Amino acid sequence: MENKDKDTDKLARQYDMLASKFNELYLAGKERGRESMSVALEKAHEQLTALGEFSAEQGEELKQYLNRDLDQTISDAQQLGEEAKERFNPARLSAGALSSLATVLELTGNALRSLSDKTKETLTYKTGEMTSAGTLTCQTCGQKVHLKKTGHVPPCPKCSGTLFNKGY
Repeated sequence: MENKDKDTDKLARQYDMLASKFNELYLAGKERGRESMSVALEKAHEQLTALGEFSAEQGEELKQYLNRDLDQTISDAQQLGEEAKERFNPARLSAGALSSLATVLELTGNALRSLSDKTKETLTYKTGEMTSAGTLTCQTCGQKVHLKKTGHVPPCPKCSGTLFNKGY
C-alpha cells in the first residue's frame, strides 16, 4: 500500500507541476481566452514531457485532468459574475463611476461567456481521477468530500458513489 501512496503523491506533484507551468506560460502570453489556455496547456505538456518529468501517456492524462479543472473554474467564475450582476446596485455610484464600471462589467461578462461556452454541460469527476483541491459533491447522495490538496477522487464515503460535481 505504501507504493500506491508514493505513486499517488508523485502523480499529484506532476499535476501541480503541469498546472504551474501552464500558469507561467498563460500569463506570459498576450492573448486571453479559452484558445490561449489550450495553447499554454499544450506547451506546458510538451515542455515537461520533453524534460522527462512524466511520460507522454501520463502527461496526456494529467493534461486532461487539468483541462477539466480549468473548465470547472471558468464555470464557477461565470456563476460568480452572474451573482455579482444580480447583487450590484447602480444607484450607489456616480454617473462617471457607473459608466466606467458598466464598461468593465460588460467586457468581463463577454470574456467569461466566451470562456464558458465549452463548459455548459455539467463536468463530472470520477473516482480514481486526479484533481486539484476543492469540494466534490456526490451526484448520487449529495455528500460533500473536501480535498485539501491535489489528489485522486475517492469513492463517496456515504454511498460509495463514483460520480461527483466540483466547487471551490
